[in-house]
Amino acid sequence: MTSFLPEFGNMLYVIVAFVVALSIIVAIHEYGHYIIGRVSGIKAEVFSLGFGPVIFARTDRHGTRWQIAALPFGGYVKFLGDGDAASAGAEKEVISQLSDADRRHTMLGAPLWARSATVAAGPIFNFILSILLFAMLFFARGEVADPLAVGQLRPLPPSLTATESLAEGDQILAIGGVTLPSLDDAEGMSAFGDKLPSAPELPYLVRRDGVEREVTGPYPYPPIITQLAPSSAAYDIGLKQGDVITAIDGEPIFAFDQLKSRVEGSQGAPLLLQVWREGSAEELDFVLTPRRVDEPAPEGGFRTEWRIGIAGGMAFELATERAGFLSALWGGVVQTWGVIGSSLSGLWHMITGAISSCNMSGPIGIAKTSGAMASQGLVSFVWFVAALSTGVGLLNLFPVPILDGGHLVFHAYEAVAGKPPSDRALRVLMAAGLALVLSVMLFALSNDVLCP
Repeated sequence: MTSFLPEFGNMLYVIVAFVVALSIIVAIHEYGHYIIGRVSGIKAEVFSLGFGPVIFARTDRHGTRWQIAALPFGGYVKFLGDGDAASAGAEKEVISQLSDADRRHTMLGAPLWARSATVAAGPIFNFILSILLFAMLFFARGEVADPLAVGQLRPLPPSLTATESLAEGDQILAIGGVTLPSLDDAEGMSAFGDKLPSAPELPYLVRRDGVEREVTGPYPYPPIITQLAPSSAAYDIGLKQGDVITAIDGEPIFAFDQLKSRVEGSQGAPLLLQVWREGSAEELDFVLTPRRVDEPAPEGGFRTEWRIGIAGGMAFELATERAGFLSALWGGVVQTWGVIGSSLSGLWHMITGAISSCNMSGPIGIAKTSGAMASQGLVSFVWFVAALSTGVGLLNLFPVPILDGGHLVFHAYEAVAGKPPSDRALRVLMAAGLALVLSVMLFALSNDVLCP
């Protein structure tokens, strides 16, 4: 019985992380609908976070009831005159009894521009949330100082720790006789690692306290885990951030590229890893099987590689300086746009069969990812919430009836035809849209259960 408790605790952690992430995203999405609707003169009757029985509710001075419901897996805003929480129809009898002035405060009676702005605000607010969260992370992390200098030293095993090592604050001038290029030289920085001598220890030319001196330091790119992908091969066997892989199948390694080459050349065969973990009395053994992964190619499209789901880093963190507000904000915009681009590319390649449909996750997969990212710290979790918010905003813009994008298509038709679609056409299209959305959800759910 007691062996079940850790598994139950982990499941609870996953659920809590998922609910927190989803609640933040849904609240911002629905608040976008609410606030733009209110500014546009459309009255909101209910703002609900969650569905089902109401746990808490209060009515504000504008007459909107704010409530929290028992099932925290979504939310909605019900505007005056809406037939349901999805604004899928209108209560004609209720609207017909309203005065012209009051009818203006319903979704059906509001001008086309007000309705369109209210509908579009949900996804737009999701994108704004993503931009602000990414910008906040960029601002907190700061920009790499120029010239490059040593920040915090990462713990390494004795086999990779030099006798006369680097010190925090050292400005790096050269490593292994290779001069460090300027940060502005992107091509030079990219080629820098290829020019380094292949050895566990290398001479570093540094400037310390204004004086140039040579010290011995570790290979700058050791096989250390700085990031761990959720639901990856490495995550599933219990590897952790900060672990250093010291040997593969009994052969010692000292560079991340050595690990990368062995994984890519494995063709999916199991690998025996020896791992140094800070605080452990001795090295740990793990058997890891690389998995086929579809990932974006530099030239566009996707390519299939063998991966274990980890990212490396330098033997030390680079010193940083405070990032400018505008620089951080622009970084948030670029990152959000990148998530949109990669999401659309991935969806297109799944539809055309270029990559596996297992790349689409359902609620179980997203929940597991929520828990995994939360377990790696606040920064990872906030990054995940920002990326998921972008995905939710993008999904809602798809031109599918019942989604925000479908409503915008109806509004575009009304702008061109001079009248909205007929009630019968709306009912048929809404039913078709609901069937499509449910089908995609079931397909994604089946991926969570059946895909490796």
